[in-house]
Amino acid sequence: MWKAVLDRALRQLIVTGSLGVTWPNKTVTVYGKTDSIAPDPTINVTIIDPALPRRLVLSPDMALGNAYTDGQLTLKNDDLEGFLSLLLRNRQLGHTTLLMDAVRKGSNPLQHTLARNPLRKSRKNAAHHYDLSSELYDLFLDADRQYSCAYFSEPEMTLDAAQEAKKHHIARKLCIRPGDRILDIGCGWGGMALTLAKDYGATVVGVTLSEEQLRMARARVQAAGMSDRIEICLQDYRDIKGPFERIVSVGMFEHVGAPHFREYFAKVQDLLTPDGVALIHTIGTATPPRATSAWIRANIFPGGYLPAMSEIQRAIEKSRLITTDVEVLRLHYARTLNHWRKRFEAQADEARSLYDDRFVRMWRYYLIASERSFIDEQLVVFQFQLARDKMAVALTRDYLYPTAEKRTSVEPENRSVASKALGSTIEPA
Repeated sequence: MWKAVLDRALRQLIVTGSLGVTWPNKTVTVYGKTDSIAPDPTINVTIIDPALPRRLVLSPDMALGNAYTDGQLTLKNDDLEGFLSLLLRNRQLGHTTLLMDAVRKGSNPLQHTLARNPLRKSRKNAAHHYDLSSELYDLFLDADRQYSCAYFSEPEMTLDAAQEAKKHHIARKLCIRPGDRILDIGCGWGGMALTLAKDYGATVVGVTLSEEQLRMARARVQAAGMSDRIEICLQDYRDIKGPFERIVSVGMFEHVGAPHFREYFAKVQDLLTPDGVALIHTIGTATPPRATSAWIRANIFPGGYLPAMSEIQRAIEKSRLITTDVEVLRLHYARTLNHWRKRFEAQADEARSLYDDRFVRMWRYYLIASERSFIDEQLVVFQFQLARDKMAVALTRDYLYPTAEKRTSVEPENRSVASKALGSTIEPA
């Protein structure tokens, strides 16, 4: 029965490209279109587990990731990238079944209701991913251990150069003044804090929920001789005491959880000084609110949720913060993930020695599925610049793109200059 249901679903789904499926009984079915010039299917998959068709129908996202990870679904030439691209492109074109649509639509309100991340759960979720072996992250991250979307201001930039460019792009959006006290929510291994302190003259408090990140970030700060300028704490953002002139958060908002969005931005507003500026960098979706991958949430980022812009903006509006700028980075994360994936695959044997073959397959699925989602679907990265006072940042974006003659850190116009640009009748609040 379930094979027949899956067969009908695949006939509806695969319209662009072609897929050959070898079933557990060794029969082969071809979906999509082939021709005399290219008679073989574009992608060939073998289903080994007879119970897999049922799981694929009822929970396709979870079942597919688990089946690949566990070796119950194999691909010719292990072409996972081609397989996922074929599925995602067809789904993006609307070639899905009523049942699959119902499963996806029903998952979103369920995630909103159940995906609460109180302090104890948040720490457990952080440990699941970020307390993995440091040697694992050495295999694929850049030298500064930036585990978020890089900024490819030039197409052929190396990963290290693009991650460095990301940090300075964000720093310019913070409009830092020497001596500003900056809070880094979700500071990772300390790379952003070190850049803001060394290159922009700030003092930084970084917070993380990962014991491993805490250990390494503190060691890096000490080795750089910056202990008097940077403090790294094992602390939840909800427990932080302010005030701060600037707040930055890169790649942490995805872990907040939809039920906590208003709480998060209310805390940011409370921690900022009256003339403070915040920059929130997060993965999101350019669609209306939708469910985040169940497989990613179960295996990679427990408690994670990728928001729509509308969800973020509604929470910001309730916080009395002003959105002073929004930038949407589209394919930058796809390029970042491509670098990570190639580095990881080149050192798969080392990863296997740290864990096992199943872990390598799981991590490879995570990196490729994420990369293809940024290419074939509508995942993007949002950068929200926020302030309590609309006069806290310059009136134009010129300060974000300094010429070679300008210094790296460009201070914003002060409030009096900004008000004069608007006319003599406008005074700072």
